[in-house]
Amino acid sequence: MTFSVQQTIPTFRIFSLDKAKEFYVDFLGFQLDWEHRFEDVAPVYLQVSRAGLVLHLTEHHGDCCPGSTAFVRVSGLRDYHAEISTKDYGYLRPGVQATFHDSIQMEVTDPFGNRIRFDEMT
Repeated sequence: MTFSVQQTIPTFRIFSLDKAKEFYVDFLGFQLDWEHRFEDVAPVYLQVSRAGLVLHLTEHHGDCCPGSTAFVRVSGLRDYHAEISTKDYGYLRPGVQATFHDSIQMEVTDPFGNRIRFDEMT
């Protein structure tokens, strides 16, 4: 069988489930697919998704380091920017910038220092 990649799922370190939901679900419009804890006081591991982008968010210290970046090629970036610009989220107001590589880009930084660069070719 020929090797092929089916999907890439970035994993971001988080420190607060409430702050993560406020950012990813309420502000960016992702849906919460599932969340898991081994017990009530254990760190949470969850999945959020939107428009084909799937992210794993984890409080587990050994899973990954905070401050990671995911580069995501998209279409409809200006519409998405307009949508999130209407949200009442006081910690971030991203803009759309032209890049040197013939695209437009919007970068968002979550409360834990992780970044998503949404990039659309022009």
